Amino acid sequence: MAAQKAAISFGLVHIPVALYTATQDSDIHFNQLCKEDGSRVKYKKVCANCGKEVGTQDIIKGFEFAPGQYVTMTDADFEKAKTEKDRTVQIIHFANLSSIPPVFYDKTYHAVPELGGDKAYELLRRAMYEEKKVAIAKAVLGQSEKLLALIPTGEEILIETMFFADEIKEMPKDIAHPDLTEPEMNMAKTLVNSMVQNFQPEQYHNEYQKRLREIIEAKINGEEITAAPEERPSNVIDLMEALQKSLNQVSTNGDNTPPKKPRTRKATA
Repeated sequence: MAAQKAAISFGLVHIPVALYTATQDSDIHFNQLCKEDGSRVKYKKVCANCGKEVGTQDIIKGFEFAPGQYVTMTDADFEKAKTEKDRTVQIIHFANLSSIPPVFYDKTYHAVPELGGDKAYELLRRAMYEEKKVAIAKAVLGQSEKLLALIPTGEEILIETMFFADEIKEMPKDIAHPDLTEPEMNMAKTLVNSMVQNFQPEQYHNEYQKRLREIIEAKINGEEITAAPEERPSNVIDLMEALQKSLNQVSTNGDNTPPKKPRTRKATA
């Protein structure tokens, strides 16, 4: 199901698209239980004035303009704040992908062309892809204006919601940049280049989640739990020695190909 429908505005060209979330939560989730008897802990929404429990249908949005004083907002009020321009993904300009610091990215969407938008969509995708450019855009998604990056791939256009500059925190402290010797740099570059390979997403797996599922399954079956073996550091102090040992380790391991996905037992519900 589409999260939102919109249109990409590219000069005088309008491309109808549907936005679909591109990621999903695959983590293990736990319920909170009462320590005394193991019952579920529930959270209720309660009116601060009368103490009555309220449901979603009884809740409205309010902005506190003074202590304890609110102005309420309806869906119609939010719609009145939108201009026709806000209802489209308005491309502001194009840029090099490398010019955008990763800290600005928030959430990813698949932008899928709607009926009648296929050719214009493909024109925009190929033009950006072949010129190695991304589009910087703005749109109102839901009840918030978002800065967006439209990123072409070999098959589609991804839309990344981005943070505005005033939403990015400064580094908590300055990072030191000590002087490095030429041998240190050469050794480090050699190590980096010896470990280069293409990104293969299917090769990377959540190993902690696998171990956690095994512990959950063991506890369900009443089995004894054993801790994962610890990997202790080698206490190498000298930087050049550490780099050389790392290089030797890579050479010993051959092409440094990531291990295949381990087989796991299916946990019972």
